[in-house]
Amino acid sequence: MSLDHYITLGRSGLRVSPFCLGAMTFGEDLGWGSSVEESQRIIDRFVEFGGNFIDTANFYTRGHSEKIIGDHVGRHSARRDRLVIATKFSGNLYPGDPNGGGSGRKSIIAACENSLRRLQTDYIDLYWLHNWDMHTPIEETLAALEDLVRAGKVRYLGVSDTPAWKVAEANVTAHFRGWSAFIGLQIEYSLLERTVEQELVPMALELGLGITPWSPLKSGVLSGKYTRHNAGQMKPDRGVFAESYLTERAYAIVDDLQIIAKAHQSTVARVALAWVQAQPGVTSTIIGARRVEQLEDNLKAFEVKLSAEELGRLGAATKPTFGFPQNMQPLFPALHNGGTTVNGYSAPPSPFGVKKGDHVY
Repeated sequence: MSLDHYITLGRSGLRVSPFCLGAMTFGEDLGWGSSVEESQRIIDRFVEFGGNFIDTANFYTRGHSEKIIGDHVGRHSARRDRLVIATKFSGNLYPGDPNGGGSGRKSIIAACENSLRRLQTDYIDLYWLHNWDMHTPIEETLAALEDLVRAGKVRYLGVSDTPAWKVAEANVTAHFRGWSAFIGLQIEYSLLERTVEQELVPMALELGLGITPWSPLKSGVLSGKYTRHNAGQMKPDRGVFAESYLTERAYAIVDDLQIIAKAHQSTVARVALAWVQAQPGVTSTIIGARRVEQLEDNLKAFEVKLSAEELGRLGAATKPTFGFPQNMQPLFPALHNGGTTVNGYSAPPSPFGVKKGDHVY
């Protein structure tokens, strides 16, 4: 099994592996996660499989995640240059300091310098806006990021956990001002979280942003550990993040995943990951692991190729309900196409159209 089937991220030339190693669990500073030694082994195993994309953030395990990567990879330039290291800004590590986080110029520049120091590198390959800061004009954020790109401290930009309309505003602004635009979109995406398909996924497809889903197993709910047969008997590792999703709906999805996994001689987790990776616009799915064995097991999802029937079954079982105006879209072919078929969409003409003998005003 090898991850050396690389994909360009969005509308860019940056090559990344189809799975991205999430480093939120690096370090035990918060009472959970991987030890320094295990984190290093996870990095090495991921790279051995051909993975080249590692994702962290400035405040994961209070900055220790970045330091672990820096100590193990960043200080060794030959190893570091072979990898795509992504980190994020916005998170505040400094209680009492209103400028310690967010997306203002002062915060971004300080966060970047601190991330470079912890990562022990001269540049960040992909710098993510971690989440939308409603208190900062997007043009201020973009201008500060452009300065970092031009200074050679950042290579590419991405955006995470931000409304579609704000991402669209940002990239259109960047386009018209000749600034670097976001090339990647990091969003929560799984069989249990598909509301992103209403606005965020279509926006990414239209604007050419490569999607990198996080929590593709919904905090472990879709890992296969939790089924209707052991309901209430196992306490989730992620506690409140997972418990509220252990519902009849989740168990029904796991039932379907178990059937498909058996047909592929695979596991529930791998099938759930394979479904995410098969979705339109998805470039590289972020997977976290607290143990090397867990990483190896999940990476085998790359070998699972779901059939159209299997994708359709899972898609139908988890189809989200959209609000306005997407809930009106089924009506539009009748209103637009005049009874013809356009790009495969057809519908009888709407009752508002003229009929033989009618007067057209």
